[in-house]
Amino acid sequence: MAANSSNNTSDKSGGKLPAPSAEQVVATFQRMRQEQRSMASKAAELEMEINEHSLVIDTLKEVDPTRKCFRLVGGVLVERTVKEVLPALENNKEQITKIVESLNSQMQAKGRELTEYRERYNIRLVGEDDKQGKADASPAKESEGGSKGGAGVLVS
Repeated sequence: MAANSSNNTSDKSGGKLPAPSAEQVVATFQRMRQEQRSMASKAAELEMEINEHSLVIDTLKEVDPTRKCFRLVGGVLVERTVKEVLPALENNKEQITKIVESLNSQMQAKGRELTEYRERYNIRLVGEDDKQGKADASPAKESEGGSKGGAGVLVS
């Protein structure tokens, strides 16, 4: 019995966590891809807002500064003059631009993280390896006996 307990302790003291299952790897990869897609979607939405702000700013620059204009603030339409609204619009545009830059850097970081994750778990996307994989995989499978082909995870 003493021998059995020492074997169990030595197995647990290895310090390495068990490798995640293929389903866990795929789920994590899909979640990471979805996060990157949502960031890209939000960045595109904010880019459209920047374009709208630019259009309004360009239009208001050509108008008399004392002319009244209406602005939607928190769901309430308020009456202001052009000279009051124009600086606020320019400030909003600058803030949105900073947010877009931040989102773009986060997307790049997420892309690097995705690439590292793909390389770590040998994840292949459907359609991606069909083009480059056929030329490379055929000789490898013949020389390796096909044992290496099942090591990766295929994601649709």
